[in-house]
Amino acid sequence: MNMQFAGDLPKGIQKVTNLPNKDLADLWESIIIDNDLKTQLLSQSVLNFTVRPKVARSVLPLHGVILLVGPPGTGKTSLAKGLANRTAEAFKGANFRLVEVEAHGLTSHSMGKTQRAVAQLFAQTVSELASGGPTIVLLDEVETLAVDRSKLSMDANPVDIHRATDAVLVQLDLLAESHQNLLFIATSNFPEAVDSAFVSRSDLVMEIPLPNAEACRKILEDCMIGLGTTYPKIADLVRHPQFDACASEFVDLDGRTIRKTVANALAANPNVALKPETVTIEHIAAAAKAALQNRNTKGAK
Repeated sequence: MNMQFAGDLPKGIQKVTNLPNKDLADLWESIIIDNDLKTQLLSQSVLNFTVRPKVARSVLPLHGVILLVGPPGTGKTSLAKGLANRTAEAFKGANFRLVEVEAHGLTSHSMGKTQRAVAQLFAQTVSELASGGPTIVLLDEVETLAVDRSKLSMDANPVDIHRATDAVLVQLDLLAESHQNLLFIATSNFPEAVDSAFVSRSDLVMEIPLPNAEACRKILEDCMIGLGTTYPKIADLVRHPQFDACASEFVDLDGRTIRKTVANALAANPNVALKPETVTIEHIAAAAKAALQNRNTKGAK
């Protein structure tokens, strides 16, 4: 059953996608992390739709929440979307949907409005969607909705922020009871800012780390081979004798930055920018060193 919206999507909903979806399948493959982590994520997600509807919460207190944490640029959002798609693929013939929440669209400076918007999103919109079939909800930057109340000052922070977090927790509990075919996948760049009560409701909390040396190499290789479909000579650099040494320069950078750094190398000078196929392994290594130096400079401030 596909739920149809008249006109614009409800407040707080950025996008609704029917699953499986080929673009999301590609996202899952594009995130290069330890396969064991991917397997654990997929297994936990599938379990949500097999065991949770059949086992009482007094036996297994599952809330239907997975929380992905880690530094920016490690692919948490893409991984979450890809995970939703892989989960749908695991249940052949089932009509899943992915609901992407726009957390910032729920916040308001007016007293009580954020709390009401959050309650309405979960109690009405998400509930109605879940009533139509298996539903996976992406809560990106979840600390926006479930901020750590213990670190807030009632003087410095409006009471509405506290109440919004309360509303999220109450609704998670209610939905866990009423909709066993519902899974939330939340992400946060700042796990220390997420309320501990939200973390405790998560069935799995997984840290998505910065890529290790081998992952950096694979990300760089994947990026250059991808560029090679347009500029074949760039793909040839993967076989360059200095490729491994070049890849080692990317260690301590996140996946997004690695790919952006390759773009920076294509802008090494106006001549290369005009003819990207003339980029050299030296250009790429130099761009990596500059990116790492920039990151270290920012970290020192």
